[in-house]
Amino acid sequence: MQHIHTIIIAVLPQLNPMSGTPIPFVEAEERFLAYCRNECNYSDHTVERYTVSIRQFRQCLDDVYERYGGTPDVAALTKNDIRAFLPWMHNKGMEKRTIANKLSAVQTFFRFCAKRGYVESNPAVFVKPPKIEKRLPSVLQQDEARHLMERFDRSTKEGSRDAALAELLYGCGLRISEVLGLTVASLDRMTLTMRVMGKGSKERIVPVGRQAMLAVEEYMTIRHEFKPVAGVTALFLNNSGKPLTAVQGWRIIRSALTGVTESAKKSPHVLRHSFATHLLDNGADIQAVSDMLGHASLSTTQIYTHVSVERLKSAYKQAHPRAEAAE
Repeated sequence: MQHIHTIIIAVLPQLNPMSGTPIPFVEAEERFLAYCRNECNYSDHTVERYTVSIRQFRQCLDDVYERYGGTPDVAALTKNDIRAFLPWMHNKGMEKRTIANKLSAVQTFFRFCAKRGYVESNPAVFVKPPKIEKRLPSVLQQDEARHLMERFDRSTKEGSRDAALAELLYGCGLRISEVLGLTVASLDRMTLTMRVMGKGSKERIVPVGRQAMLAVEEYMTIRHEFKPVAGVTALFLNNSGKPLTAVQGWRIIRSALTGVTESAKKSPHVLRHSFATHLLDNGADIQAVSDMLGHASLSTTQIYTHVSVERLKSAYKQAHPRAEAAE
């Protein structure tokens, strides 16, 4: 009898200690997303990424559990259910990096479930993402960065705005979301600094170079020509007088980079990568660069040291007369 009792206990659904009832997956999903929005203050982009990833995982579960009548309660899921998500994504044509990012979102979801007591233990802990080859970020040469800044017709309101946008992205190493989150009060012209709201609503002070500050000051003199909508304090505006969107900012930079660099990637993030790499190329302290980028860990910034070394190797091989013999 004792053996039978043990088996029965093992197969019973795990209970939510706060409610005494199993938590359906969809309910746990809704609570997790609400937690991300309301308690963690994650950006809309991050919440959307989590939303899509968790719903795709639920679709995977629906496919796997269809014969059993739908998605089980979250407490009934095991590491094997999560591992099944990897080949499911692969069969959908997703790349390893995408698969790893979506698995990370699912792991974050289960950490939340474990903390809230929806599961007895976190089944995602033992699921490893696919191995990804580290790719060095795309960066501009320093003369390419100078050429980029010369491409804008600063006599027009759009050209002045676009020049200021590019100068801040490259001159301060900001993310496009951070630049577009700036207000007219973000910049301190006396100290040549600005207050930036980064990931996770973390605020930091970033130095602004004189060229970038000059571009912003020039743009500020004609910002009113965009006819700002009442109450809009965003620094960068579109032709409707509303805040410039990420898609619009991305298109501006991509268009400007076309013809400047042969790199396949032409995005605002290329300017952020270039900012960090050029600072390290010229002897900047890596901790200072990390702080300016708003990185939570120094290890995230170290990728740019590899970029600098590779650039030095390339320059050496091209210019030194005994480079081939030295290899």
